[in-house]
Amino acid sequence: MPVPRMKERYEKVVTGRLKEEFGIRNVNQIPRLQKILLNVGMGQAIQNPKTLEAAQEELRQITGQHAVVTRAKKAISNFKLRGGMKIGCRVTLRRERMWEFLDRLISVAIPRIRDFRGLPTKSFDGRGNYTIGVREQVIFPEIDYDKIEGIHGLDITLVTSTSRDDQAFALLRELGMPFRTTGPLPGQQQ
Repeated sequence: MPVPRMKERYEKVVTGRLKEEFGIRNVNQIPRLQKILLNVGMGQAIQNPKTLEAAQEELRQITGQHAVVTRAKKAISNFKLRGGMKIGCRVTLRRERMWEFLDRLISVAIPRIRDFRGLPTKSFDGRGNYTIGVREQVIFPEIDYDKIEGIHGLDITLVTSTSRDDQAFALLRELGMPFRTTGPLPGQQQ
């Protein structure tokens, strides 16, 4: 099985640049991508369970992996929600599938976002993880626009091995994430 293109880039180019930029001597301290989480919250699944099944199938098409159903932790009467009800689905990608998905995300899906001006740099969580909110699942070429139940969004979280936002930002920037060039960078004062 061939090595994914993005993993090869990380091993040959990115690790050297990160070692030099942050003065890292130990190779185990170099920031790396650990996993990618995709999450779809389907509030309308309470009234129409078919939408959740469609979202599961779409996540399977996008990632090549079976989606796990998420359930409500507690009841919220204003939303007609009871504890244990199915309200979404998620997928966790690791190893080769993670690198292949990241490559497709950066080179194919993100350029298909309407009115795209770059990803925000404020979406880091303070622990070195980055989350992207996608409004439409149709940016992925695996989704056939004519066969979808409805348009819904999804959250994509990139989990890194570092706990510093500036190192995670440098890692993702070197991997090719198209960040906005305006505004403060992670780890800088505003």
